[in-house]
Amino acid sequence: MNEAAILARIDRLEAESAIRRVVARYFQICDHLGPDTPFGELGGLFTRDARWQGYGRYQQAFGGYDGRDAIVAMIRSYCVPQPHFAMTAHFFSAENIAVSDDSVSATGEWMMLQTSTYADGSADLRSAALTMRFAREDGRWRIAEFRTANIFSRRVDHWTDTADIPVPEQASYGASK
Repeated sequence: MNEAAILARIDRLEAESAIRRVVARYFQICDHLGPDTPFGELGGLFTRDARWQGYGRYQQAFGGYDGRDAIVAMIRSYCVPQPHFAMTAHFFSAENIAVSDDSVSATGEWMMLQTSTYADGSADLRSAALTMRFAREDGRWRIAEFRTANIFSRRVDHWTDTADIPVPEQASYGASK
């Protein structure tokens, strides 16, 4: 393998890593929406002309948004004037990232599982197929297109209760005996 091929391979691997960090940061922010949400940072995860789109059941629920400012405004609506979620957590699997040969664009797919408790006390479990397109803009990888399609949704009673966490009797987990 020649030097140019090695450098191209390193660039693609670094691109994949950067894309993972962009996606992870997006959902870290979404999992903690509130008065301290860094909406400027959130907007910076998207290209200026990005598209955010719901598909299938999510088309009706979420619709679509064009441009960084519209996407941030939509997400901001989940915490202003009052929080929509009491708790939400996103989990990912089945990742597939493909970086273009010239390392200026990429696509990614994930399966997502989301657990949520809403401000009204209701809770649900959702799964979605995520398809994203990424582009380098101003030297950084950013989301250029975000597509989410519902796979299933299921209401649940609650996620957290006050029951003791069962552990074996001999387990001390730091407790002195």
